[in-house]
Amino acid sequence: MGPLLQQQVCYALYSTSGVITQAYRSLLEPLTLTYPQFVVMMALWQKDKVSVTELAQTVGLSKPTMTPLLKRLESLAYITREFEPGDERQKRITVTEQGRSFEADANNVASQALCATGLSGDEAEQLIALCQKIKNNLFS
Repeated sequence: MGPLLQQQVCYALYSTSGVITQAYRSLLEPLTLTYPQFVVMMALWQKDKVSVTELAQTVGLSKPTMTPLLKRLESLAYITREFEPGDERQKRITVTEQGRSFEADANNVASQALCATGLSGDEAEQLIALCQKIKNNLFS
């Protein structure tokens, strides 16, 4: 008999990720964002005026995945994409005033999502630390 599914860390992470993403769907609907778009906006609220490459690395998505996502955020007027001065192959991503205007609503979404998990603040911190440890070990 092969490995037991319910005892696999990879399956626990995979299946939990899907459920959490689904839970965010209704919370993000008023903001007209998908979860990956929300992740990008969170990264940009922390640091904008970044290249697509830097942003892709920050959020853990490939550059080809980023292009349609960024086009959608730009069509919503949440970001602008402008060529880097001196390098027309690279674009810089900046949050617009409209993109900043719902940052407080996004904080509420994140709080509601955390509450829905049933995790305490300490448990959430432990889980985040464990996930970071896994990523560091796999990408080192």
